[in-house]
Amino acid sequence: MGVLVGMIVGALPGLGSVVAITVCLPFTFGMDAGTAMALLLGVYCGSICGGSISAILINTPGTPQSACTSLDGFPMAKAGKSAKAIGWALSASIAGGIFSCLVLSIATPTLAAFALEFGALETFALILMGLTCISSISAGNQMKGLAAGVMGLLLACVGGSPFSSESRFTFGLFSLNSGIDLVPVIVGVFALSEVITRAESMLYEGRVEATSTSGVTLPSMKEWSGRYWLLLKSSIIGTIVGIMPGTGAATASFLSYGEAKRSSPRRENFGKGEPDSIIAAESANNAVTGGAMVPTLALGIPGDPVTAIMLATFAIHGISPGVRLMTENPGIVYGTFAALAVANLLMYPACVITTRLFNYFLRLPEPILMGFVVVLCILGSYGARGNMVDVVVTMVAGVLAYVLRRQGFPMPPIVIGLVLGQQFEMSIGQMLLFKGTESWLSFLLSSPIAMVLFLFSAGMIALPVLSDTVKRKKQTSS
Repeated sequence: MGVLVGMIVGALPGLGSVVAITVCLPFTFGMDAGTAMALLLGVYCGSICGGSISAILINTPGTPQSACTSLDGFPMAKAGKSAKAIGWALSASIAGGIFSCLVLSIATPTLAAFALEFGALETFALILMGLTCISSISAGNQMKGLAAGVMGLLLACVGGSPFSSESRFTFGLFSLNSGIDLVPVIVGVFALSEVITRAESMLYEGRVEATSTSGVTLPSMKEWSGRYWLLLKSSIIGTIVGIMPGTGAATASFLSYGEAKRSSPRRENFGKGEPDSIIAAESANNAVTGGAMVPTLALGIPGDPVTAIMLATFAIHGISPGVRLMTENPGIVYGTFAALAVANLLMYPACVITTRLFNYFLRLPEPILMGFVVVLCILGSYGARGNMVDVVVTMVAGVLAYVLRRQGFPMPPIVIGLVLGQQFEMSIGQMLLFKGTESWLSFLLSSPIAMVLFLFSAGMIALPVLSDTVKRKKQTSS
């Protein structure tokens, strides 16, 4: 039941995992700890996977984690392959979730110790690598991609400074002191701009490409051929990012998508309905579920906002997560492992049911359907924080995104800049604080993990540039 509830709530734009978990939390008060965790883990897994359904069918990510899925999922749906697109997303989600569950059950203490090795410098290097994904995502249009990324970083600077009480870019509006939330920006950039684009098509062309689905079609083993390494690599990225406290599934999704676009042999098809893109995004964001439970169970440190709520559930039932949990409550720990594995397996029937419900929604006439999407956009952006300013942000983001799309600017870099911007600024401040009077060279060389991540970042920047240079030389010589 938890998986189905999470799947349905996750498919509704703007709500997401935190809302789904919060709604179900009161129902756990009369349950024992194991049953309560099973319910919440089911909602957690289902909500992350459910966001891909609306992302694929109406280009409206149900959750921020599914923003990357819409980039190739929606083009597949427009090409009449919506059932196959959902099948790719579902199978990748299940595989990523099962992988992270296996890692969680085998190596929780070891991985928790590894997570403690990530200080300010290592976190800075990791987030910098995430930002360099903008370069690979924008291959062929580097300047516009970088400009869009800068827009996202500037949006992340709105609100109070993390190091002082100073307010920045708030224009005297108290509601902006807490910053610009991710949900209204994503809803505006992807969903509302798509509605405006479709309305323009109906106005000037008298038609619009409608999407529908006949259900869920899982890819065959032959179609998976040559994609197993991508699935494993993306699952590893999602698990590692999940282990890092404070990062989250959206970060993992963009990191994995950027790496897939850099290394996939089919990267030229990205943005045109390429399954590799869906595999990378969905396996990574669902692998975060198990990864985020590692610091939660082993250290008592939440990996993301959802696991923070789960920590509260443990406290309600008189259980203290941390280093002694494995010895004092082994039944709870292994019950959590089993519940997470079962929740991932139950995503298939839950996805089939949710997709069929969504198909009735898609049968509505196009103007009514788009009207419903706008209503969902407004409700989702308002419901995230109960702030009317977020509704205005959604409207402005939608109009600006429509204009930028018309001018050829890619949208993912804006979201990447916003997702990683606040964490990036915080990590810079912490890094400078820990550096003190030490020289930069000795400070950087003191962390082998950071040096490896910096080298990866340099490679991700250089490879698209070198690739474009080689292509131009080949074209010139021919």
